[in-house]
Amino acid sequence: NFCGEKDVIEASKQRLIACATAAEWMKAYVVVFHPGFYGKKLRKEVFRSCLEALKEVVKAMRTLEIKNVKIGPETMGKRSQFGSLDEVLGLCEDVEQAQPVIDWAHLHARDRGRFKTVDDFRKVVEEVENRLGTEVVKGLHCHFTKVEFTDKGEKRHHIMDEMDFGPDFSMLAKVIAEFKLKPVIISESPILDVDAIKMRDILRKELQS
Repeated sequence: NFCGEKDVIEASKQRLIACATAAEWMKAYVVVFHPGFYGKKLRKEVFRSCLEALKEVVKAMRTLEIKNVKIGPETMGKRSQFGSLDEVLGLCEDVEQAQPVIDWAHLHARDRGRFKTVDDFRKVVEEVENRLGTEVVKGLHCHFTKVEFTDKGEKRHHIMDEMDFGPDFSMLAKVIAEFKLKPVIISESPILDVDAIKMRDILRKELQS
């Protein structure tokens, strides 16, 4: 939690540095994390706190010569959590070794049904490209599942076959094909492997059309 009291932030920094160290040993390329909660603080104040903590983590990583691992703040699904698309991209604009992690379900839930059309997905991809560049958007690290939400945001994840819930992966697949992206997409469905295969097949079909 990079938005808490000083001792909480310090402990969080140390855990993230430890994860980055392990990631370097494993030859992983990104450490994904949830930045924290707003609490009673102003959003600008929370952003500054997260940015300062993240810069200190990256500084420590460079001292440890961890060069091949990115730190990935994730877009969050509850409106009480720091992690809107704008906030995550803002962190990555100011921290060279940070990489955005786009959780499509979280964005959908946070904005109470954000992704209704293909263009809704396209706008996110275009914003990432405009702010962080083509290389970043081409290799996005993403999470995807269908999601149930309330006025407060994310409630629970759902499987691909539950048609009452969104977002629709086929719309994202069209945008991936249109922009010639090569993302990593992690299934966060309640049935991870089954729905990962369904997403793979939807995307293959779109790429071949």
